[in-house]
Amino acid sequence: MLKDIRNNYTQYSLDETDLDNNPLELFRKWMKEAIEHGQAEPTAMTLATCENGFPDTRIVLLKEVSDKGFVFFTNYLSAKGKQIEKNNKVSLNFFWPALERQVRIKGITEKLNEKESVAYFHSRPRESQIGAWASRQSAPIPDRDTLEQQYLLFQEKYRDSIIEKPDYWGGYVVLPVVIEFWQGRPNRLHDRFRYTMEHSAWTIKRLSP
Repeated sequence: MLKDIRNNYTQYSLDETDLDNNPLELFRKWMKEAIEHGQAEPTAMTLATCENGFPDTRIVLLKEVSDKGFVFFTNYLSAKGKQIEKNNKVSLNFFWPALERQVRIKGITEKLNEKESVAYFHSRPRESQIGAWASRQSAPIPDRDTLEQQYLLFQEKYRDSIIEKPDYWGGYVVLPVVIEFWQGRPNRLHDRFRYTMEHSAWTIKRLSP
C-alpha cells in the first residue's frame, strides 16, 4: 500500500558548522557529493513557473552554477518560456535520495546574453542542435511522423554546415532570493536551513522540520 511506503533517513546530518556564508558554495559542495555518490541524474531539477494562478512544473537540467545563480537552457517559445516572460519569479527543487537531501530555491529569472547561449548551443551534440530546430516545443503536432520528418529536413539542411542557434532558443539564469537546504534525519526530525537575501546579504535560519 502507498501509505506504508516510507524511509527513515539515517546517513547524514547538517549542522551550523557545516554551513557556508554563501549558499551557492554549499550548493556546489552538495552537487559534487551527489555526483561522487552516483546519484542518478544529479543535475535534474524541478522548475516551477506560475501563470494565471496555476503553478506548472517540469524537470529541466542544471547546466551551470554561476556566481549569479542557476543556469538552464530551453526554447523561449515553449510553455515555460512564455510563462517566464509573463512572470519571471520561479522555484527550483533538487532531490538527491542517494544522500537523503533536498534543495529548494526561489528566484528571479533572467535571460543569458546571446554570446553565452550561442557558446552552449555549439557545445551540445549535433543531434541535439538539430532537435532544437525540429521541435517547436509545446506546440501541438498531429503525429510522431511529423516530428521525425522535421528532424530529417533540418538534418539535410545542415548536412555540410555549422548549425546556427535558433533565435527562439537560449539560456536563463535564476538569481536566488531564498535557498533552503534539507537533510533527512531519523524519525522525521530533519535538518533544515533557509538562506534569505536581505539588503544584499544572506541571512540564515534553522527551520523546524
